[in-house]
Formats: sequence, structure tokens, C-alpha cells
Amino acid sequence: MATRAAASPIGLHRPFRPSFQFRPTPQTLQLPRTFLLPSQTTAPPRSLRRLACQKNPNPNPIDSPPSDNPITEPGPVEDKISEATNSTKNSGFVEFPNKSINRRIAVASSVGAVGLFLSGRLDFGVSLKDLTVAAIPYEKAMSNGMPTVVEFYADWCEVCRELAPDVYNVEQQYKDRVNFVMLNVDNTKWEQELDEFGVEGIPHFAFLDRNGNEEGNVVGRLPRKYLLENVDALARGEASIPHARVVGQYSSAEARKVHRVVDPRSHG
Repeated sequence: MATRAAASPIGLHRPFRPSFQFRPTPQTLQLPRTFLLPSQTTAPPRSLRRLACQKNPNPNPIDSPPSDNPITEPGPVEDKISEATNSTKNSGFVEFPNKSINRRIAVASSVGAVGLFLSGRLDFGVSLKDLTVAAIPYEKAMSNGMPTVVEFYADWCEVCRELAPDVYNVEQQYKDRVNFVMLNVDNTKWEQELDEFGVEGIPHFAFLDRNGNEEGNVVGRLPRKYLLENVDALARGEASIPHARVVGQYSSAEARKVHRVVDPRSHG
């Protein structure tokens, strides 16, 4: 041994090289999963991939192949939404916003209210005072040779006020052929006429021919056609009127408030 060492003194200073090299294998060297070779970074096992994609894993992984799209089950809320959508489509009706419908209803109601208000003003805008101003004095009516309608009324008579628009409309149609006279029962001037025409209730309409003879009378609240047909018969000069004696709801003349006549020429 000493002889060999002396014979090669230089070889002792060379670096030591092992006669074999250690090459690690996957079995001997286990690295973390992030450091595996590309050949080892394959897809996870089929069972794990199925668990990641499916909400309810299939207990038999061999029968059903894996799917990349997740499987979801409809919930109760989604079912109600889909049913409502389908029913709307199948019904064939067009849905409008609630605000639009409410706006249309409000506009229609406003127009109807305005129309009703205007019609009420047109129908009930005539008062007893208007009829009195337009009336012909009783003395003139008895001397001009025209048929005459005499109305006995009172300012406190509700039925008289209610029928004022109808009387006005008929008067406007026949005022050129028929006299219209207004006599207030509260005026003591007409006591004789009240007894002559037998006025017990008001409004009392007396229909006189061209000679001043009474052909009939209508008392109280009645349809406008009774007054209209009687006046038309007078205007045409017929011998009789269709409604000679008709009585409706009226105000009693006994409740009249008698007052003295201020102006003897007054026919009110």
C-alpha cells in the first residue's frame, strides 16, 4: 500500500469522483404537486372531475360519461316564473304598465266629470226668475188672440224649480204661437184666478184656447212630454188636448206665503 501511494503521488490530489451517479426517479423523489412533470399533470381522475361538475354525483361512474356542463335542477321560484311567462304568451293579450292604465282611467274620469258638470249646468241653469222675466203679462195674453199656458208657481216650491228647465225648453219652441204666463200664488193679486182655475197644488199648468177657455190642466211633477204634447195641440189649434187632467207629485198651495202686491201691474 505504501509502495502504490508513493508511485503515484500526484493522483492523490485529484478530485474524488464516484464511480456511479444517483439519478432520482419519481418513485424515489416525491415533489409537491405543483412541481410534477408535464406528463404527470394530467386531468384528475374521472370520479373527482365528476364531483366538481355535477351537483349530485352519479354513484356509478362507469355508466355515465363525464360532462363539462354542470347539471342544475329548477327551483320552485324558477318554476313559477316560467309558468307565468308561458301563460302570458299563451293568452295572447298584450300587457300594459299599470301606471299607463291608471293614467288613462284618471283622464277618462276627469273628462266624464267635466261633461256631467257642464250638462248639469245646461239643464238646470234655468230658474223660476228667468221664466218670470220671459213670461207675458196675464192681461196681454187674454187679449192677443193666441192660446195660453198659465203656470201657477211659488219661489219656495221645489217641484216648480225642478221643472223650470223643461218649461223653458218648451217655451222656446212655441213662444211665437203660444203665450206663457207665470202667476205667483203668494201674490194676493191672483186670488180670483186661483179660485177660478181651482188651484190646490203647484205647479199648476192651465191650458187655454184662443178665446181664453180652459181645455185642461196638469198638476205636479210629470214627464216633459205631457207639457209638450198639450202645448203642441194648442199651437195647432186642436179642439182638445191629449192630457186634460193629470196630477203628479206637487206642493200644496195652502203653504203659500201671502203678501201684498207692491206693483198692481206685476204679474208675478
